Amino acid sequence: MLQPADISRVSESILARLDRVNSARERALAETRQLTRLSANAIRAVHRGDFALADDLLSEARRIKELLTSHLADYPAIYWSGYVQDAHKEFAEACLTRAIIGGDPLPGPEALQVDDAGYLNALGEAAGELRRHVLDAIRHGQLERAEKMLEVMDEIYGVLVQVDYPDAVTNALRRTTDMVRGVLERTRGDLTLAVEHQKLSEALARAGRALPESH
Repeated sequence: MLQPADISRVSESILARLDRVNSARERALAETRQLTRLSANAIRAVHRGDFALADDLLSEARRIKELLTSHLADYPAIYWSGYVQDAHKEFAEACLTRAIIGGDPLPGPEALQVDDAGYLNALGEAAGELRRHVLDAIRHGQLERAEKMLEVMDEIYGVLVQVDYPDAVTNALRRTTDMVRGVLERTRGDLTLAVEHQKLSEALARAGRALPESH
């Protein structure tokens, strides 16, 4: 016959497990916030040209990410939750942005320890950061540099547009791909205008030098 003590024993065991899950979730929330903040600060450092600071921030971010992975080893449901995977994507985006702008070899998903879908989405987000870099280069008159970064953006879009799997597999990569297409088109337009302006300025300068001096 069922005894009240049996119900209490079962419920106590369930509550103990739920308490551990909740503790793991709270810890994961704190660590993902740190990871996201460090990644964002690293990207800002890259745009300022402070690669040493960016590397320090990314090193700390990687340490936090590894701790997070270790803490969630027994909690796969939390590990694969949206906020944890989003933090991984932010970290990957920062690493990819640092590599592209810094001219370093591109790390793969294995090196960053992120899943393939997260990596591709991070690559798309990095293309958005490249637009900012292109605009900065245009403002500084570095059109050759801007054209090189535009080529990288175009290459990223070429990769993403080939991925034709359901959103459940790619974590809604189509939205990221659409974003990259829009960013690429706007950036190409901005760079085209800058190049045409430079050509016009050079033509006017040549015309001015060709005019006979007035006496």
